[in-house]
Amino acid sequence: MKNRVKQLRIEHGITQQELADKVSVSSRTIISLEKQKYNPSVLLAYKIALVFNLSIEETFIFDEDDK
Repeated sequence: MKNRVKQLRIEHGITQQELADKVSVSSRTIISLEKQKYNPSVLLAYKIALVFNLSIEETFIFDEDDK
């Protein structure tokens, strides 16, 4: 699964730590997400999407090749 977390975070002018604090995870989790090395739980994906006022589908992109 791909995501737009880094792009959205930069567009909104917040740091990795600020995003991590908003969704109650470590900055390492955000770094892993941005490097496409971690797929979040549905709850975490929802929290991140809420921060950016988007849907999960607008924030995280499921790629059929990732099955």
